[in-house]
Amino acid sequence: MMKKMIFVLVPLLFGVLASNAQPYDIQMDNKIYMDGIASVQLFTGEDQLSAPVGVLGEATFHIAFDDLSVEVRHPKYTFIHCTHDWQPSQMNQIEYIEGFMEEDITQYDHSFNTIEPYLHYHAEFPNENISFSKSGNYILFVYDDSPDNPILTRRFMVVEPLPAKIVSDVHSAFDVNNRQTHQDVDFVVFTGAYRVRNPQQSVHATIQQNGRWDNAKYGLVYKSGNASELNFTYMDGANTFPGGAEFRTFDISTLRSNADRVVGISFVNRHTHVYVLQDDARPYSAYESRGNINGRCYYRNRDLVNDYSEDYAFTHFTLKSSFPFNEGNVYVFGELTDWQLLDEAKLHYNKEFDFWETELLLKQGVYNYQYVYLPYGSNAIDATYIEGSHYETNNIYSIYVYFQEEGTSYDRLIGYHTCSITDPK
Repeated sequence: MMKKMIFVLVPLLFGVLASNAQPYDIQMDNKIYMDGIASVQLFTGEDQLSAPVGVLGEATFHIAFDDLSVEVRHPKYTFIHCTHDWQPSQMNQIEYIEGFMEEDITQYDHSFNTIEPYLHYHAEFPNENISFSKSGNYILFVYDDSPDNPILTRRFMVVEPLPAKIVSDVHSAFDVNNRQTHQDVDFVVFTGAYRVRNPQQSVHATIQQNGRWDNAKYGLVYKSGNASELNFTYMDGANTFPGGAEFRTFDISTLRSNADRVVGISFVNRHTHVYVLQDDARPYSAYESRGNINGRCYYRNRDLVNDYSEDYAFTHFTLKSSFPFNEGNVYVFGELTDWQLLDEAKLHYNKEFDFWETELLLKQGVYNYQYVYLPYGSNAIDATYIEGSHYETNNIYSIYVYFQEEGTSYDRLIGYHTCSITDPK
């Protein structure tokens, strides 16, 4: 009987290895694949504004999203380990996933007393059924019953329990031509317990600005120092970012009265419409300091204390500009668009009133946003063409340091650090 059991299990295990070795037909990026999915959040702890970064064996990640189609689904999720530059790792899933290879999302709730009905799905991981054993970059892949029906993907990062120390310095750009408009992010990595023999090949760093991945600096290598103290100070612009401007903001956490920068609320054809105060293009304006959440959004309903009572409203944006946009398109941009250039976020010219406009269906809460420009034929988002750029802007930078140890086939995340130009020097 035992021999028969072994004979059966070996082919099954081989099948799992073979199938897991094939990449899923998804992007290794933050993306929504199904219509009706909205307000996706992935964070650690209890703070919905926390970054999706946690320590191996300690952090609890929370995934949450709404389904406005109110369609009955059977969502499941799995993890995909990635390299420092977000390519699938060479490892098989059984090398970094402990427990089951997939897990069901069984927790969902119906929206409470909302005009726009939705189902709110949520789950926590790692848990007793599924966890991960390696640090590094991961993709959370959520699908409806089968990987052939992807719902969403989300990037998250797992840090080694004994991280390297990172000391940073954010300052105006070294290049004299960019000194008033750009910021440099210099840092030193103290590797500590990690024995780095060939840092030029085995250590890579990534710098991320305000949670964006489209303009992140990947694959940075140290410029000077020794194996225990790696200096990432550049003079060639490899660590330089446009400062941009402080984000614009509006508040729709109440739909009973006009809150911050909301000038009107109406109910038309069984839908709520909110009108944000008209914006002006400001490429040459002086720097303005204002408190914000660096492009993020925070969901809440100030009028009801019940869970899942946040409603959705069609939110209208208008932009006035003294110069035309003849050679590209303008988009509303931020976490409210998933940091993507969405078709529905593209502004269209209203000839009658001489402004640009669009509308987005958004969940109640407090929002940051900006207007970005994409020239025709380009893939590079320009957040300065309309907003301007200042070296004083309080951007939040995240630094990730990866190390591929000799004899291993994956990038460990050995360091994580956040910083801004306002940090004490």
